[in-house]
Amino acid sequence: MQQKYLFSLLLFVGSFITKAQIVDDSLLIEGHHRSFHFLKSPQTKASLVFVLHGSGGNGIQMRVRAKSLEEIAQTENILLVYPDGYKKYWNECRKTANSAANLENINENAFFESMIRYFVERYQINGNQVFAVGTSGGGHMAYKLALTMPERFRAISALIANLPDTNNIDCEEKRRAMPVMIVNGTADKTNPYEGGEVISNNISLGLVRSTDRTFAYWSSLAGYKGKPQMQKLPDTDPKDGKTVEKYTFKKKRKPEVTLLKVINGKHDYPNDIDVHLEAWEFFKRSLK
Repeated sequence: MQQKYLFSLLLFVGSFITKAQIVDDSLLIEGHHRSFHFLKSPQTKASLVFVLHGSGGNGIQMRVRAKSLEEIAQTENILLVYPDGYKKYWNECRKTANSAANLENINENAFFESMIRYFVERYQINGNQVFAVGTSGGGHMAYKLALTMPERFRAISALIANLPDTNNIDCEEKRRAMPVMIVNGTADKTNPYEGGEVISNNISLGLVRSTDRTFAYWSSLAGYKGKPQMQKLPDTDPKDGKTVEKYTFKKKRKPEVTLLKVINGKHDYPNDIDVHLEAWEFFKRSLK
């Protein structure tokens, strides 16, 4: 009984410590208080990882989805940040999006630039190891960071998100090659694998490219031609009806570009892999 009680106590204390680590703050960006939440790293020179929520969500909600990252944050020296979109949405690159963030043309680049400086100055993070992983609308925000301020990010990962179609993009693209990992499901009706209109919470976010075109965009920027290496990942959960195929372009002195194609995957995460841990392993490979 004593051992069982001690074990339960340790679980409670561990849970309390994890919750106590979260810090809330905000920055005044062009008249708007932009909020974010983060888990401090006990070490200096930590990698800075932004975890970006989807349309209609918020930063705190992403903690549940990214709990695997929180579990390794101390050992891997990661400072995790969960920013909040403007009125629950991001002003990413889809020009016809009907969200307030887009209609008011909220300056996301200033927000992320200010957050990076905040963590460099206050927590001495490694400014050369800044990453972003985003889900759905957060994936579109990750694409925007790679398109418009690639000099500030080492790599990004976009989950269940495709690039805006060429007639629906309003970002000034720097067209700089960088490591990009995409995770998309073939049965996704919100972010259509083959491209088309995206509707979220009854708000139209405009047309997106297909996953193949999105993958080809980043691969072409990195100078890749031909076919990527293909690998079928282990089906660790046969009951979910999904399997994962991994397509990778990777050569020395070129950034890796990877697509995880989730066969029968919908607008969700596959059970066969932990997408946030996959993103972190991808980010680490970009440092080699």
